[in-house]
Amino acid sequence: MTGGRRSPYLASRLQGLGTTIFAEMSALAVATGSVNLGQGFPDTDGPAEISEAAVRAIRGGRNQYPPGAGEPELRRAVCEHRRRFYDQNFDPDTEVLVTAGATEAVTSAVLAFCETGDEVILIEPYYDSYPAAVALAGARPRLVPLRPPTWSLDLDALADAVTPRTRMVIVNSPHNPTGRVLDEPELAALAELCVRHDLLAVTDEVYEHLVHDGRHLPLASLPGMAERTVTISSAGKTFSFTGWKVGWACGPAPLVAAVRTVKQYLTYVSAAPLQPAVAVALGLPDSYFSEAAASLRERRDRLCAGLEAVGFTVSVPQAGYFVLAGIAGVGRFGAGDADRFCRELPERVGVVAIPASAFCERRPDLAGTVRFAFCKRPEVLDEALRRLSGLRPGPDGSAPAGPEPR
Repeated sequence: MTGGRRSPYLASRLQGLGTTIFAEMSALAVATGSVNLGQGFPDTDGPAEISEAAVRAIRGGRNQYPPGAGEPELRRAVCEHRRRFYDQNFDPDTEVLVTAGATEAVTSAVLAFCETGDEVILIEPYYDSYPAAVALAGARPRLVPLRPPTWSLDLDALADAVTPRTRMVIVNSPHNPTGRVLDEPELAALAELCVRHDLLAVTDEVYEHLVHDGRHLPLASLPGMAERTVTISSAGKTFSFTGWKVGWACGPAPLVAAVRTVKQYLTYVSAAPLQPAVAVALGLPDSYFSEAAASLRERRDRLCAGLEAVGFTVSVPQAGYFVLAGIAGVGRFGAGDADRFCRELPERVGVVAIPASAFCERRPDLAGTVRFAFCKRPEVLDEALRRLSGLRPGPDGSAPAGPEPR
């Protein structure tokens, strides 16, 4: 989470929440003409039939407020999608809520479920909006680490994280930034913990269809979890329309109603003509989902191999479109400090990455780790690797000083 200078106008519970590192680094990419492998957005649009469906909706006059819970056809499509891929059944009228992306769904859930002083278990590294949502609610995070190099969930730390004030757990699998897909024993441990301590669970599953190795298993499908879990996903990652910000939350009617109570006072509704287009997207044939994952897997392998050749220590992700890489074997200008490395990299070689510290509170073991995005065209990845090749260790294996600033 990016810290900022103390503001005299910002509420005390939000002090330290400055401009996100993603906005900072994307601005730096523009200013330096760098290849942006920092912020996670594709550089090509998704299928034309989806965008054409949005155009039809706009031209057809579907431009006013949609229903508060979302367009019925999208809610039905979400239910059919959950049934088709996971054999889960939801009522589109009472158990599905359309949101302004997954981020709003997560934040609305935290605000709905938490009292001031409650505690929320977060798996660290975490997507940076989670601790911000916890802070907005006046709650406190309890951090449970994923341990490198396998990024396995620390089950002992998980058990120790529960206190009498613990209210809920946020689970992100497939995981950003590690790309880890939690396995069945890990999910079973989470489920057992939630049932034993009567905790709610909010799951962020936006990378559900971008799995390269392993299998995504929804936490809500485990025994005892359906009645206490809000499952969240979105169209942006699966269909390459990240700017549309169309997400959804599914769960038991009482939980979804609570989330809707908060959501209606945040955005109320959004993206009216895009919602029927996302309904079309969710109905695409199985081949679309498998081919999208296969294409991304090829780009993952391309970037990972290239980073290893440069001298990075690569942790190959099981899912998603990010790779974490250690900087110890490349240019000495970072001196093991990934934050400094990322801030100097654009000027030196013209590539943007994100330090892993953006996803952590205190993780010295990740101080020399950066995140690259591979959801880009192959030629863009090749250009980034060409630029990064200036960091390649010398013939004797020693790390070079790195190119001079450009």
